[in-house]
Amino acid sequence: MSSINFATREISCKVVYYGPGLSGKTTNLQVIHQKMPQDKRTDMVSLATEGDRTLFFDFLPLNLGDIKGFKTRFQLYTVPGQVYYNSTRKLVLRGVDGIVFVADSQRSRQAENLESLQNLRQNLQDYGMNLDDIPFVLQYNKRDMDNVFTLDEMNEMLNPDKKIQFFPATAHNGKGVVTTLKTIAMLVIEKFNVKQGFLRKAAVNAAAAAPTASDAPAQNADAGKPQNESAAPQQPTSPFRMPSFAAKPQANMSNSGGAGSGLFQKGAMSSPFARPRVATAVPRMPTFGRAVEKPTQTDDDEIVLRPYKPKDK
Repeated sequence: MSSINFATREISCKVVYYGPGLSGKTTNLQVIHQKMPQDKRTDMVSLATEGDRTLFFDFLPLNLGDIKGFKTRFQLYTVPGQVYYNSTRKLVLRGVDGIVFVADSQRSRQAENLESLQNLRQNLQDYGMNLDDIPFVLQYNKRDMDNVFTLDEMNEMLNPDKKIQFFPATAHNGKGVVTTLKTIAMLVIEKFNVKQGFLRKAAVNAAAAAPTASDAPAQNADAGKPQNESAAPQQPTSPFRMPSFAAKPQANMSNSGGAGSGLFQKGAMSSPFARPRVATAVPRMPTFGRAVEKPTQTDDDEIVLRPYKPKDK
């Protein structure tokens, strides 16, 4: 299953290429390894026989971009196609996030395709998993060979409902390989996002339903009340305590000018800096015997701005 490393901020996903022997699983990984940039890939590990048949598995880690600051690292595996390595197939499927079934399009390989698909379902059932619940795509490989099934015939054999996405491919030429990888990667990421959303909602609901320590005294106090008293509806508890914005009682205005008014507390007889206001006369220019009208006092809201007029020389 997908794992999150918060220290390195990485999301690791496991994709397994499944299918009968010599269907092109290892070729898919080799093409992907060649086409990926060097900074997005690491060395490919492959254990194969002299006949180039995979005995254990192929492993190819890829870095396919970021998701909200987390790097996505896909680990691509293949399984041995031989039937007598079923224990290894089952072991590689443990913790799988997505599966690509590589089918051989040749008519002579019909039985092997059906047997391998049935073996895939059985191995997943042993782990308590269902193939319908896992991101899964089909790749019909070797389309350039002679005497191959048509796409409709392949769907009738492996995908009768046509609910599973399928891609024709010629792996040794690279056709259909990258498209298959992009599709299974997108399905795995979508499944991961949905799963994380469910886990996040479950965690929030669990935290909201958990009783807090402050609720215990209230429950003890209610125990002594008569049963006929109607209890007030309880609000759902939450682990997060929001600050109270209720109106606080105002301080006595008679003491606003004293020493206890505090800094920046404006009272009726005090300034904003808690200093007593003194009624001082506004100095005026000497009139020299001229009659000067006293300006009328107006409020700030009644002041009208007048345009500036330069004086005549």
